[in-house]
Order: sequence, then C-alpha cells, then structure tokens
Amino acid sequence: MKLWSSFLKEMKIAFRGFYIYIEFFIGILLLVILLTVVPENFSSTSEEYLYFDLPKEVKENYIEGIKEVDLDSKIEKVKVEIGDEEVNADLLETEGKEIYILNNEEEIKDIAEKEQKFGAVVNLKDDKLHYKYYIQGYEKEKLKNLYLIGHIEDSDILQESIEGQDVRALSISEEKLTDRENLIPTFLTFNGSLMGLFIIAAYVFLDKKEGVIKAYAVTASSVWQYLLSKAMVLLLVSIITSLIIVIPVMGLVPNYLLMILFLIATGLFSSSLGLLVAGFYDNIMQAFASIYLILIVLILPAISNMIPSWNPVWIKVFPTYHMIEAFKELILENGDTSYILLATGGFLIVSIILFALTNKKYKSTLSV
Repeated sequence: MKLWSSFLKEMKIAFRGFYIYIEFFIGILLLVILLTVVPENFSSTSEEYLYFDLPKEVKENYIEGIKEVDLDSKIEKVKVEIGDEEVNADLLETEGKEIYILNNEEEIKDIAEKEQKFGAVVNLKDDKLHYKYYIQGYEKEKLKNLYLIGHIEDSDILQESIEGQDVRALSISEEKLTDRENLIPTFLTFNGSLMGLFIIAAYVFLDKKEGVIKAYAVTASSVWQYLLSKAMVLLLVSIITSLIIVIPVMGLVPNYLLMILFLIATGLFSSSLGLLVAGFYDNIMQAFASIYLILIVLILPAISNMIPSWNPVWIKVFPTYHMIEAFKELILENGDTSYILLATGGFLIVSIILFALTNKKYKSTLSV
C-alpha cells in the first residue's frame, strides 16, 4: 500500500511539472514524423544527366534505344534547376532511373559542380562512341574502374555475364518491414528507454534540490519505494507513448501483450540506470556530460539498424542493440517469440541488479 500511495503521489507531482509532457510531446512528434515525413518505402530512383554531342541520326538512334526501356516510351519536356537558373531538358524514366538529356556540355559541367549530380557527355571518336563522365571524386575505385571498362566490352556480353551470376537467397521466408515500419524499433528504443533515462534523472535532481530525498532519512518510508515509484511513473508514460507510436502505423499486427512486458523490462533497465547515474551527482549540470555520453553510446546500434551494411560484431554488446532487435520481432506478424522472451528476461535480471545497486547507493548517501 505504501508503494501504491507513493506511486500516486509521484504521478500527481509529475503532471504538475513539465518533464512528463516532454515525453508525450516526443512520442506524438515521432508519430507525426512517421506518418507525414517518412514514406512507406524510400525511393531508390537515381538521376543521370546526359548530353549527346552526336550527329542527329546517331543521337536519335541512341535515344530510341533508351525509349525501348522507358516506362511509357515517351519523352517529357521538363525544367531542370542548375544553381539559380532553369534550363530545358528531355526526361526519360526507366525502372529505377530518371535520365535527363541536356542541351550542351557546359550544362553537364554546371550540374555536376553546382548540384553534385552525375553527368556524362557522349560523342564520337574514330567512329566509336566515347563517354566523358563528370563525377564528384568521392566514388569508390571499383565504380571508377567500372566506368572505364563499361563500354569496352559488348553490352550483350556484359548482360549475359550478369544474368549468369549465381545468386542465392540466404533467407527465403524472412518477413520484411517497410522503410517506415523499420524506423519504429529505433523510435521505441529512443522514446521508451533512452528518454526515460534522462527524464528520471531530471526528476531526482529536482527532488534533491527541494530536499525530498533527504526527508526519507527521517520517515518510515523506504528509499526503494521512492525509487520504484519514480520508475513506475516513467514505465506508465513509456507504455502509453510507445502505443501512441505503434498502433496508428502497425494496427493489430504486433503482439501487444509481449510488447508491454518488454517495455516494462526495458523501462526498468533505463530507469534504474538513470537513477544510478543521478546518485553520483548533486544536480543535472554536473551529470550532463555522463548522461550525454551514455545516450550517445547507447544510440550507436540505431545506426546499424538504419545502415544494414554497417553491422560489426561488437555492436551486439550494447543493450540497445537487443532492444531494437526485440522491438523488430514484436512488430512482425510472426516474430521470434523465444528471442523476445529471452530479451525480456535478460533486461529484467539486469534491471534488478541495477536497482539493488541504486538502492544501496542512495541509502549510503542518506546515512552520511
């Protein structure tokens, strides 16, 4: 009963302040970003800018070859911005590529320099097509070499070689998330766990300033009840804001019961860590560097989630890596339940250890 009354008291205090509204605001903001800014899937369409310094008949034949793979076999007249100017151009759209045909080599040079776009000039040398590329200079050596040899070999031979490559799927039945859905695990980790670490530390520093914690030394209430009631407030807010993010995007697909259990486990982890860090400092300014460093380190796995090609083995040491992976499994229709339960149990065990250390730290502080 003491814990419950302490929890209700902390809830009233929290809603009188502004920190709790920050978390609600962040949750709603992340939802708005998902629904209005992030597309269902990011477009992988590339742009190419060409100028044909060719005889009229050769140029027409070249363009006809492009039109054969054009989506509607039509040339569209468009305007292209180059710096502060607009120039006329012909647009052909193929699958995954937009090809703009410009009017002279100077425009190709300008769009490469001013707009950082890929440009090429095609002309004739010794009755053979010659290609001059305008690139940015940061391209990998392999790509530069490909440009050098791409037109030496017959295109039919190159196509036959590409089609003859042995491609094997490593996972045939793996469910895939859209680009929008793939951001949800990172947003949940940031909003539900990392924000909780900062906010609970801020609440503790506020209580230290007002002498609330020292008052527990002369009351019948236990320090652990005070600490746990703080964590319970953050857990409730974390669950609500996480559901605000997930439900409008994923609907009824996720297992919400398992999600709530996992949010409790990760929320306890981040709250206990935030309380422990706050126990070593007198105010938020002293603790800012430590909290900031912890947040930066813990957010590193989010980079791995957004850039799959960068996934070093050591990144799996960070707890937030497993948060993101578990959230990913939670929003899949047939997610790996055993992994979710294992991660939930792991975070609960670590949370209990951190909370015990935190309780000991605060008790020793009060006894000094």
